[in-house]
This record gives sequence, structure tokens and C-alpha cells, in this order.
Amino acid sequence: MSLHLGAWDVALVVAVSAQATVLAYLYAPRWKALVWMLPIPFTMASLAVGRPVDATNVLGLPLLWVFTHGVRVLHLRARLPIVAAIVVSTAVYIAGGWLLADIVPEGDTAFWISACAMLLIGWVLQRIEPSRDEPGYRSPLPLRYKLPAIIAVVTALLFIKRGLAGFTTLFPMVGVIAAYEARYSLHTMARTVPGIMLTLVPLMMVCRLLQERIGLGPALAVGWVVYLVLLTRLTRSTWKPQADSCASQR
Repeated sequence: MSLHLGAWDVALVVAVSAQATVLAYLYAPRWKALVWMLPIPFTMASLAVGRPVDATNVLGLPLLWVFTHGVRVLHLRARLPIVAAIVVSTAVYIAGGWLLADIVPEGDTAFWISACAMLLIGWVLQRIEPSRDEPGYRSPLPLRYKLPAIIAVVTALLFIKRGLAGFTTLFPMVGVIAAYEARYSLHTMARTVPGIMLTLVPLMMVCRLLQERIGLGPALAVGWVVYLVLLTRLTRSTWKPQADSCASQR
């Protein structure tokens, strides 16, 4: 099988590899989770795919939630090795994306219903999923070995992203690396997905409103501004209780 890499595909590999590498060398689980939340893969994949943001982009979020919890359950409860758990969960995402890509409508009605539903689901999950103190972990592998390995994994994932329509943009390219590097804090990583829903869906809404008027690239840039504002507010509200809890324990 051959893979033709366009300019945005190359940019996707470089950006995702850099993001995953930073994540690998961070120690604290919440910092790993924060770096994972950055919508760099979504942005680059959207530009690489070159299709308007629609309901398939939004509906990649529940598949991402299934992926993260799938890795956690398979590894911690079913006792599968972490690599096997990641492979199975990735296969579930691909199967779900391929099944839904051809049947999800592309129109405004499907998009706005899906977007509003994801915001509600993210809000509910953010409140019912408890936070846990989990051990940190930093990759001991030197950068000269780690970076080529990450680039190889990300490039290999490009082979299987075709045919997923908008689901490609939420394909867990960083998530695969994140799940491995955060294998001692999988609950923290899984609990990040509701936060992704609450911040990424508004970015998608901005793109939906502006992409036909100013183009997808500029619409994504405006969406990033909205995203960063929401991420800042979300991070302050979720990290402060953890800091207060640590202070009270001391």
C-alpha cells in the first residue's frame, strides 16, 4: 500500500509528533492531559482532509471517549498489555468511524443537533466523572530514540485514516501515544475527554459559521481564539479544586 503525503499531511506528522513528544517528557498527569487537549491534530487533519467541518467531526468525540475508556478498561481491568489495549481501542474507533462516515448527514441540522448534544454530554460527564490522584511518569528513553519512534507511529497511522471523513480529524493520533505514555494515569486521560468536548465543539461551531465566508483556514484560526479562552477558564476551574485539596492534605 502506498501513501501519498501532501503538504498538510507532512505538517500533520510534524505537529502531532512534536505534541506527542512534549507529552511523553512531562511528568504530571494533568500536564500530560492538558497537552493532549490541544486541538493541533484536529486543526492539521482538517486542513489535510480539506473538507468542511460537519457532524462527522463532532461525532468523532464520543468515539474518542470510547477509545480512552476502552484503553483504560482493557488494560486495568481486563489486564491486557497496554499496547494490545491501544490496538483494540483504535480498531473500535476506526470501525465506528467507517460505519458512520457514510450515513451521517452533512447538513446544518445534523451538525447543530450533534454539537448541542456533545456540549450537554460533555457538561454532564465533567460533573459525574470523579478525579483521582494518579502517579506521574516521564519517558526515560532519550529523545534521539523517542522522537523517531513517535514519528514512525504517527506516519503509520496516516495509512488508516482514509475513508473516515470528518472522523479523521478526531482520530487519536496523539491519543495513541498519550495512552502509552500515560499508562499509569489512564483515568486522568479519560476524564480529559469531557473537557475536550466543552472546548473543541465551540471551535467547530465557529468553523461551521465562518468556513464558507472566509475559508476553512481562517475559520480555524478564529476558532482557536475561542478555544483558548474556554480552555483557560476550564483549566482554572478544574485545577483550583485539586490545588486546594493538596493544600488541605498538607
